Amino acid sequence: MFKLGFIINPVAGLGGSVALKGSDGDEAIKEAIARGAKPKSASRALLCLSVLNDFHDRVQIITYPSIMGEDVALQAGFSPVVLGQINPAYTTGSDTEAAIKALKAHGVDLVLFAGGDGTARDICCAVGSGQPVLGIPCGVKMHSGVYAISPLAAGELVKKLLLGQLIHLREREVRDLDEDAFRNGLVKAKYFGELSVPEDEQYVQSIKTSGQHSEPLALQDIAADIVENLDDDTLYIVGSGSTTQAIMHELGLADAATLLGVDLVKAGELVAADVGEQDILAALGDSKEKVKAKIIVTIIGGQGHIFGRGNQQISAAVINKIGKENIIVVATEEKLTALNKRPLLVDTGDQQLDKALSGYLRVVTGYQRSVLYSVNKPGDAIEGEI
Repeated sequence: MFKLGFIINPVAGLGGSVALKGSDGDEAIKEAIARGAKPKSASRALLCLSVLNDFHDRVQIITYPSIMGEDVALQAGFSPVVLGQINPAYTTGSDTEAAIKALKAHGVDLVLFAGGDGTARDICCAVGSGQPVLGIPCGVKMHSGVYAISPLAAGELVKKLLLGQLIHLREREVRDLDEDAFRNGLVKAKYFGELSVPEDEQYVQSIKTSGQHSEPLALQDIAADIVENLDDDTLYIVGSGSTTQAIMHELGLADAATLLGVDLVKAGELVAADVGEQDILAALGDSKEKVKAKIIVTIIGGQGHIFGRGNQQISAAVINKIGKENIIVVATEEKLTALNKRPLLVDTGDQQLDKALSGYLRVVTGYQRSVLYSVNKPGDAIEGEI
């Protein structure tokens, strides 16, 4: 019987859709709830366990009470062993630390945990690299290399283990950002250690890399191409990142725009800065017909995600409203080459949308220069091409 440890951080990623850029600390959680944020980690964890439906007789789930794993395990049809005690109305990082220690002491083969970089940090500080783990991505920042590329990918990797496939363990870095600095536009990542993670490049994301070495001229060329083709009657939803920031600089809006947030632009003017999901949907209006709007996003260096990491404000509801044909992806050839032919990734939380977005997208790489590059939903095995 495979002993699968299972932990959920109930508030992981709570601030993403409401433009808080993280959920660390009591104040951030209270503010996220005040802005109407809804917890998503439980549903994403359930999606992961759904992949294991045919393995109920071969997997024993060991977990923590109620919202930290028990509820989802029961919902997925398992009969979990429940350890420890919590206050189901309020959990903290200390609960995560207690849970991982208890699971390790119980002798689990692998700990599957749903959370973000803060959760990985708590686990790393509590047990270090001695316990094999795998993260179900639910956070906002997701810079650590311990997470699967999506909930479904996490489930598929566990299934590989259950089927007896040879999966090596690799030490992966755990990094977390200073969220207060992040909300003010400063990226200050700190290395916390390493965790042992099942190694499979198809299913496990890479550590996020910065764009500090991107060629400035390439960014200028991308910005010039985009700005030259902007339509004054179209609302542009501009995602986060240094590449999209170059576009805002070309428009003369860099001082008012947000490097790490999502901005709305129309007719060369900033309509709104650092918006959340509901702000975007309000700007798109209530009409069931697709409005004249486009999304401009870049990729996360080293990982390849275009949706689902750091830009949860551009939600599945937003993308469905606008349509795949109105997505503009921008990236330097340097960033694409650094992916080593791995595809771009989407993890919107909507399986049908992820499937619709897979295939090939045009990526603007310079002035009047673009390439077709593959986009994958979790589990696909298409290689990207430049």
